[in-house]
Amino acid sequence: MLRLGIVDFGTSHVVQFTRRLNRVDIEEEQWVDGAQIVMGCRGTSECCDDERMDEYVETLAGYGVEVVERAEDMIGKVDGVMIETGDGSAHLERARPFLEAGIATWVDKPFASSLADANEMVELAAKNNAPLFSCSSLRFGLEVQEVLADKEGVGDILGAVTYSPASLHERNPGLFHYGIHAVEPLYALMGTGCEAVWCAFTEGAEVTTGLWRDGRLGTVRGTRAGKHAYGFTVWGEKSVRTESINTAHIYRELLKRIVEMFETGKAPVPIQETLEIVKFVEAALCSARNDGARALLA
Repeated sequence: MLRLGIVDFGTSHVVQFTRRLNRVDIEEEQWVDGAQIVMGCRGTSECCDDERMDEYVETLAGYGVEVVERAEDMIGKVDGVMIETGDGSAHLERARPFLEAGIATWVDKPFASSLADANEMVELAAKNNAPLFSCSSLRFGLEVQEVLADKEGVGDILGAVTYSPASLHERNPGLFHYGIHAVEPLYALMGTGCEAVWCAFTEGAEVTTGLWRDGRLGTVRGTRAGKHAYGFTVWGEKSVRTESINTAHIYRELLKRIVEMFETGKAPVPIQETLEIVKFVEAALCSARNDGARALLA
């Protein structure tokens, strides 16, 4: 059984992941085998208030998780770490000591809030042979995976539109904050290869369309007003499919892939794809700041 540590109690994922891995306070169908959360460090977060973080500390301590003062105190005592602050601009700082120590590292969404930070984490991981993985749980929604597997009914995907809430936060500009939950499924469906984007941005929503090098178009709609939901439409060679994404099992499905990474040392989503997602969001920001003008991926 792999022993995992959590760095920063800055998101509800701290509790939700621990429940599923440690098989505590949750129904059996949500359990995930192969690893347990054994240690954690509360840390700080610009995206989560202190009262809520203290509640997470109390909950995890009640689950038998050892809470330490310094994240580095976990080095040598765990097989892998999970960076769980929702502040993407802090991920490089939090991940650095573990990547330098060659420890397998999961970084919760967003991977980073800038391409510079993302590149540095990737370089540190490569230099120290540390497995590195990051993505949104929405990528592994059962409906997304079913469409990808349906070669007979859908065939190759020629284009897609995905949507999710897209609340904003200064530490995670644009789609980095919550809109990442639409960007990740778009990349799961379309794959890599986006070259340029156009972003229309308003207070209530933003729509970013990307042009792939093979001529396909993929679009993200992030919502900040009215009713929110998660879903997508794909245009395939053989059919058009529209699906809502049921969030009931997304944490379970994500954790299966996270444990796989810790077991095998290989990320289920190639880190170069994760880097392209960062470039996509940065390009969308650039386009939005220039009244929707075409912006190339870095």
